[in-house]
Amino acid sequence: MWDRLRGSRAAGGGRSAAAMAQRDEKVPAAAAGESEPGAGAGAGDGAGAGAGAAAERGQSGAAAPFQPPEGGFGWVVVFAAAWCNGSIFGIHNSFGILYMMLQSDLGEGEKDPALEFKTAWVGSLAMGMIFFCSPIVSIFTDRIGCRTTAAMGATIAFIGLLSSSFTKSLEVRYFTYGILFGCGSSFAFQPSLVILGHYFKRRLGLANGIVAGGSCLISVPLPFFLKMVGGAIGLAHTFQVLSALMLIQIFLSMTYRPILTPSCDSQHDGHDKLGSRSMRQQCWAQTRKYFNLRVFRRKTYRIWAFGIATAVLGYLVPYMNLVKYVEKRFQETKKDWILLVCLGAMSGLGRLVSGRIGDCIPGLKKIYLQVASFMLLGLLCMMIPQCRGFEGVIVICLFLGLCDGFFTTIMAPIAFELVGPMQASQAIGYLMGLMAVPMTAGTPIAGYLNDYFGNYDAAFYFAGVPPIIGGLVLSVVPLVHQRMLKKQRLDSGKDKMLVSEAVVNGELLPGCPASEAHM
Repeated sequence: MWDRLRGSRAAGGGRSAAAMAQRDEKVPAAAAGESEPGAGAGAGDGAGAGAGAAAERGQSGAAAPFQPPEGGFGWVVVFAAAWCNGSIFGIHNSFGILYMMLQSDLGEGEKDPALEFKTAWVGSLAMGMIFFCSPIVSIFTDRIGCRTTAAMGATIAFIGLLSSSFTKSLEVRYFTYGILFGCGSSFAFQPSLVILGHYFKRRLGLANGIVAGGSCLISVPLPFFLKMVGGAIGLAHTFQVLSALMLIQIFLSMTYRPILTPSCDSQHDGHDKLGSRSMRQQCWAQTRKYFNLRVFRRKTYRIWAFGIATAVLGYLVPYMNLVKYVEKRFQETKKDWILLVCLGAMSGLGRLVSGRIGDCIPGLKKIYLQVASFMLLGLLCMMIPQCRGFEGVIVICLFLGLCDGFFTTIMAPIAFELVGPMQASQAIGYLMGLMAVPMTAGTPIAGYLNDYFGNYDAAFYFAGVPPIIGGLVLSVVPLVHQRMLKKQRLDSGKDKMLVSEAVVNGELLPGCPASEAHM
């Protein structure tokens, strides 16, 4: 899901470099391009701002300007990031196959009326933990670096998948697959977003495209592989095979070598300032540094975040229930994997196309593209029970995947428009945290509806309502933004709600702590 998120996180490296240069020169921390909230900054703009500030610092004699290598070893990092994205989200998006295997492994002969509800929690917990851990992973990435954080996350995910193969207890798999694999996926995934900014600036878009396209080479055929191989070797051995993907990722994470170094002067200044404070003041300063909530002061961001969180309540329902639905409704057991392949392939296409379309739409009008995606996604979910044949479901899956690619890709550019480049990384991190609860709760609710009504119709109708409501909420954001701009002009540009502030998550460069600066 996430090539534009990748671009925004990667640009964070350049932005932090700019802020550090300004801090060392004692220049007021105000980003030049942020005075207008509709400035239209992008990931590449953030990285460019960092390079520009670093160049100014080099002219003053403090340090030489940093220029990414634009390739070289960076292409190895791109391959590692593509493997990470493809394997992690390939497994998560293929949970519809694992969902059926879990029910078979538990023995449907028990006729547990709540079996659908209980089984759905396994996949929901795993996907929800990716988003829930997002703000925490950002802190770990800043403090211990991309390489250590990613390797630690891949190890945890490997342990979670491997240990899931040694139990048949659903409750134990809540922990092994839902918690361990979910948390590990989050810790392994986010550093792959940050590290690209260390190696690319001019070619950052190309690197993101390669990662998005390369990840599809793993995630798209994985449902077919699980369908063919899973039935032959069983669920336990399937978990062991999937754990091998994470084992490979542990070694690939070692390639996340940071090449941007933090400012020694700024670190010493920071330590001197902290040393003159009391323990309570130091704790409060560190807490504010890493848990900065200034983005929530913006009314437009609050509305946007609420709308997104509402819209994703039923996001995972098609991924987890379509395979089981067509098996029961159309007695299709040989080609049901095609549905997940269609979702994954069209989502990849949507990510590639929507990025270019979004660049052509000025300002916050990009939100209307997201509104259209959510509205169409909700209608398509409600149309699934109306299909009279398996082919009709395939057509709907093609458009569902396209909508998925569109709304996820445009998230980062909208964040840049709302809060400016200096706070975009925090805005996305908090948004992903807010998305965790509804994404986790959606599929268990759908499972409960299936248990209660005895079919999946109510579940798909339920999945279609939140995206429509969320789309309506999002459509208000540009109108509120324009009204606030008009008020800002009347107040001579002094409206505090719209003044962009340079917010830095501490003195360490994202993903490049002092411990890794010379490794």
